[in-house]
Amino acid sequence: MPARTIKLGVSMIGLGYHLANWRHPDAPANGNMSFQHAMRVIQAAERGLFDMGFLADGVGIRFHDEPKGALCRTAKNVQFEPLTLLSALAMVTRNIGLVATASTTYNEPYHVARKFASLDHISGGRAGWNVVTSVTDMEARNFNRDAAPGYDLRYDRAAEFVAVVRGLWDSWEDDAFVRDKVSGINYDPTKLHVLNHSGPHFKVAGPLNIARTPQGAPVIVQAGASEQGRELAAATADVVYAAAQTLEAAQAYYASVKGRMAKYGRHPDELKIMPGLMAIPGGTRQEAQDRYDILQELVDPLVGLGALSNYLGDLSAYPIDGPVPEPPNRRMHSRAGIFLDIARRDNLSIRQLYLSIAGGNGHRTVIGTPADIADAMEEWFHHEAADGFNILPPWLPGGLEDVVDMVVPELQRRGLYRTAYEGSTLRENLGIPYAAFGKAAYRPAAE
Repeated sequence: MPARTIKLGVSMIGLGYHLANWRHPDAPANGNMSFQHAMRVIQAAERGLFDMGFLADGVGIRFHDEPKGALCRTAKNVQFEPLTLLSALAMVTRNIGLVATASTTYNEPYHVARKFASLDHISGGRAGWNVVTSVTDMEARNFNRDAAPGYDLRYDRAAEFVAVVRGLWDSWEDDAFVRDKVSGINYDPTKLHVLNHSGPHFKVAGPLNIARTPQGAPVIVQAGASEQGRELAAATADVVYAAAQTLEAAQAYYASVKGRMAKYGRHPDELKIMPGLMAIPGGTRQEAQDRYDILQELVDPLVGLGALSNYLGDLSAYPIDGPVPEPPNRRMHSRAGIFLDIARRDNLSIRQLYLSIAGGNGHRTVIGTPADIADAMEEWFHHEAADGFNILPPWLPGGLEDVVDMVVPELQRRGLYRTAYEGSTLRENLGIPYAAFGKAAYRPAAE
């Protein structure tokens, strides 16, 4: 059996994860809407043998203009529709997986099933769907609503949504299409399966008008931290993006999700847990810190308060150098809890809190030499806290290129990372099974 190796993805949205990303001296200020920029990023990740490039997405601008003037000082305003962009990027890459977010709140299952199946064919088996529920009211107001649906409703809908999509991906068996010109038979009718789903949220007949894909089914990615999210991930996900600051927290999450898989007939190796990691390497620790400080010094206070507002509500009425108060309007509860824990643990002021999350947005940040970063990754990898990492570059493309050029060789030197792609599909490179017909169907999240 091949040695277990670290899996890597890159979150390649826009100009990076740091709040001041677009103000970096070397960042292309128009990168959000530049195909050439996106191509440079994904090709850098492929040069680094990354498993996947990941496009997070929202169906609206997801940054509160609180205090007033915060939004216009960020680059969180425009971005490509992800499936359109990934289809184009499939033409300029060969091996790297192409993963994008599509919301279960403001889509229909047939649309999502068809789009990601199409991307899997176009890319030769490299597509992945990041399953999310949309939580912001900014998105809701673009879809005939004043506010996002309630938490339980969103997750109930999401569970059924995934069930329908997976069922649609099982519309055709692998060898259904014979395309025999002599007999005139295009497909074997015994190998077409009509879904005829009827449930609380959806009534979908099927079949999907896309043939079975090169992976059997696109890879399913999730990021659920809640109980419902963990259960859904254990039942259906191939990859989970997680957020943890400490080894102990990461281990607890890892054990919680993987410990639920047996009841769904799944082996723990069928799911890869990949915490977010902002890695800032330098030739020395001081050089790495200097690289990060360039961005920290460019964080406008309004943007910092705006970032906190997304989770804790508007804190502009409180002294910016005073303690973090009990949130007046907590949003996105799991991430808000992480931020409050950081503030309480380290006795941070409001300014210190937004600077502490300016880069990783609640994810772990490691600043140091390539060996320092490899040490941090190796510890989590070998202590059942991670199967790999979703790299969150502070700015793009340079923040990713630094990791590819400095950290990847160190991981390879230690035997922790591939030196060539193992296969041609995302599933092959992740080391997860082909989605055989009849086995991709959703397993209920609750008996």
